[in-house]
Amino acid sequence: MMLLKQYTGWLVLSTLLFYLLSVTQLISVLFPTLLAWGANFAMWHTLAASAKRQVSWLMVIGSASLLFAGSQGIWMTWQQVFAVNLPMLAMFVAVSFLDLTNSVDKKRQLPTGFSAILNTALGVQILGAVINLSVILVFADRMKAAIKLTLVQQFILTRNFSAAAWWSPFFVATGVALIYAPGMQWQKTLIPGLAMGLVAIIFSSIEAYRRTKGEFNGYPIQRESLVIPIFLASSVILFHFIWPSISILVLICLLAPSATILLMKTASRKQSLLHFVNHKLPQIGSQFALFLAAGIFSSGISAIILCYPAVFNLDSFTFSPLLFSFVLAGMILVGIIGVHPVVSIAIASPMLLPLNPDPTQLGFLFLSAWAISAGSSGLTGLGLLMTSRYDIPTKTIVSNSLHYAIFMWLLCSAVNWIGLGA
Repeated sequence: MMLLKQYTGWLVLSTLLFYLLSVTQLISVLFPTLLAWGANFAMWHTLAASAKRQVSWLMVIGSASLLFAGSQGIWMTWQQVFAVNLPMLAMFVAVSFLDLTNSVDKKRQLPTGFSAILNTALGVQILGAVINLSVILVFADRMKAAIKLTLVQQFILTRNFSAAAWWSPFFVATGVALIYAPGMQWQKTLIPGLAMGLVAIIFSSIEAYRRTKGEFNGYPIQRESLVIPIFLASSVILFHFIWPSISILVLICLLAPSATILLMKTASRKQSLLHFVNHKLPQIGSQFALFLAAGIFSSGISAIILCYPAVFNLDSFTFSPLLFSFVLAGMILVGIIGVHPVVSIAIASPMLLPLNPDPTQLGFLFLSAWAISAGSSGLTGLGLLMTSRYDIPTKTIVSNSLHYAIFMWLLCSAVNWIGLGA
């Protein structure tokens, strides 16, 4: 067991490498699947008690559902049960490397005023779109300094960071949408997603200015800090245009680590990479556990639906704008009360797929549910981070952004109806 813990980071890294080999069909997908579950076992002790409970319940419910379905003659393949979310895990490992490109300037004075609000909102979305959750810690720790993080600073960071889920190919939400909405064309959601992200910035910035009258300490954004995120996002779009047969997920798995090694600024690349593998990668246990458990849970739900097709028959419905809006509202609501977006997506997908929805519209539904609920909830990962690290009450986070969630829900419904539904 001690030996397993010692090499946890290498197990995590091997999951990515062997997944890429399995994509080329040089090896079976069984190998990266075993590595992923081995890494999950090695990192289990690092999970918080609440995370262990959630993951355990997902596994218990999913396993019980699978066993019951099996007794009715419905059996899922081992890939559907244990490897369905493997591409997402590989992507998560890949984008974790981007943390090595992040730099912090602690000498510059914090800017104030409306421009500081706008730049902070824009910066956390663009940087967060590539570097992911670590950028929240960098921004929040710098902005609060010796003072407590204010409620306005909190919603500027959480709303706009989460809004990157609408358009960033490096966000785990994109990987989830691509898997649970088979056939989704990410490039078709890019422009609507960018528009939603821009609205989130403008809406939150205006509200922040009205509430603070400009008395707001923002993050000192530097132009050079935006170069890497913009370069990487552009690279994904370019390579996908050149080689459309290669999936977005695989492109990200290849580009993120490669670009990091090329662009990272450090005295010793080898030393920094070794420290990252040995000390940083073993810290992503909660993501591994959640996605692997969600795969079992999703397979269990799918199996139950196959057992009772009449009960879950939605043939009398079509994937109309009204149904889109109704399902989105439900997914946002359960997200706000603490159900992780990947879980609600895992439940919604097998129920909606028989309706033969447009894959891109279905993907936009999942991206919207993720972006809005993650930015408005005090009980998902981002909200819990704000509660535990910055002492902001859960109820306050929800009440702070409930009106934002309602507004963005209405806007998403309109975008789907007018833009994607045309």
